[in-house]
Amino acid sequence: MHSGSPAHVSVVVSPSRSRSSSPTHGYSPLSLRALVSTKEAGVIIGKAGKNVADLREQTGVKAGVSKVIPGVHERVLAISGSVEAVAKAYTIITSQLVTSSSSLVSSPPPSLSHTVIRLLISHNLMGTIIGRSGLKIKAIQDVSGARMVASKDMLPQSTERIVEVQGTPEAIGRAIEEIGRCLLEDWERGLGTVLFHPGLGDDMSRSRKTANLLSGSGGSGRTHEESTNNLASSPVSPPPASPVQPANLRTQNISIPSDMVGCIIGRSGSKITEIRRLSGSKISIAKAPHDETGERMFTIVGTPEANEKALFLLYNQLESEKERRVGREQQQMQN
Repeated sequence: MHSGSPAHVSVVVSPSRSRSSSPTHGYSPLSLRALVSTKEAGVIIGKAGKNVADLREQTGVKAGVSKVIPGVHERVLAISGSVEAVAKAYTIITSQLVTSSSSLVSSPPPSLSHTVIRLLISHNLMGTIIGRSGLKIKAIQDVSGARMVASKDMLPQSTERIVEVQGTPEAIGRAIEEIGRCLLEDWERGLGTVLFHPGLGDDMSRSRKTANLLSGSGGSGRTHEESTNNLASSPVSPPPASPVQPANLRTQNISIPSDMVGCIIGRSGSKITEIRRLSGSKISIAKAPHDETGERMFTIVGTPEANEKALFLLYNQLESEKERRVGREQQQMQN
């Protein structure tokens, strides 16, 4: 870790492929979303959008920043394109952030040439980045010159974990290129990642009480639809469900660790019945685990809005159970 004050950027890595597509030896699109502060977003966008427009022209990527959410001091930067172009774009962006930080100091120390990017990696893709016995992450560090630290916790209301990449903009760019290649080689594991959104469960995020949503239970809570964006706009209450319209029905599958299934179903099915009623979605539960992980598949069918509310309620129930278990463990330790 550096002694200076690095500009913090967190990135969502999500291979942007359709479910029917497969890896090719040609152009492979990669989508990386970044969580930036309002101030950093201003640097990235530039006056009248000049910086982000120049970025698109120089690299050929698609890039944009989300709108401001009242009361939330972070915004989402999204960049997509080839692995090389996306890596180049992040090199340019981190350079701009370093330059912006250095301009505030008359004689900036060498440490200010370093910054930190926090990549949000799907729980299911962490093995791809770390490798057996940590060999892959070590190789990426050796090749890029950047330092990488992988977290053990998943972020609230998502199935993503953080990988910090620390170093100069050039080193970070090289690391992102290597990481991007790894992710695209194993892209199917990342399908249906529940993305982290700033503002969703914001109080819980700050307190870190529920950052370990499913950690320790061996589960991913992964869904096969990335339609939870609207959840971020309502940190206190979930979006209302709309009447089911057959023409607009979507099916989503979410894997739940076996030891968490009981807390979602509830006594005599009371909890799952309540979630069905409040969301308006139909929810069915597989009777047996669907693979060697021991996870059970929940199938949610409804409108996008109803499914979002169902996901909100499911994850709230999971977080409540996690808190209950942590409290029970602490009490046992005290006794």
